[in-house]
Amino acid sequence: MIAELTMADVVTVPSHLAVPEVRTYMTVEAARDLAQEDTPAPEPVDALGRSNQTFVVDVLVRAGGVERRATARGQDIYAITSPLAVEAVQRILAGYTRTTGLASAGAMFDAADFLRALSPHLSVELPH
Repeated sequence: MIAELTMADVVTVPSHLAVPEVRTYMTVEAARDLAQEDTPAPEPVDALGRSNQTFVVDVLVRAGGVERRATARGQDIYAITSPLAVEAVQRILAGYTRTTGLASAGAMFDAADFLRALSPHLSVELPH
C-alpha cells in the first residue's frame, strides 16, 4: 500500500463534512499501473465491456471512540462511471437533491440511497 496518496477525496469530503483529516491509500500495483506510460489499456472480458480488474473503496470513520465502515466493490472502476453519471443526472432532473449549485455528490444526494441505486453495478456494505 501507498499511504497518504493525495486524491480528490481530500478536497471533496471536507467540502460537505466537518472532518479534521482525510487519509487515502492505494495499492502499489495500481499506482504503478497509473504511473507507467507503457501500461496497456484494460481488455474487455464480458458482454458489458468491463475489464477483469476489480476495485474496493473502503471508508473507515472514527469519532468519539466509535468506528463505522462502508465498503463498495466491483469490477472495472472505469465502467461504473457511466451508471454513476446517469444516476446523478436522473436525480438532478427529478429534483432529488439536497442542495443546488456546485456541490460534491456526497452533499448533493443521500449517499446510502445513491450507492444502493448503483447496486446492479457494484456491491455496497453500509453500517446499520
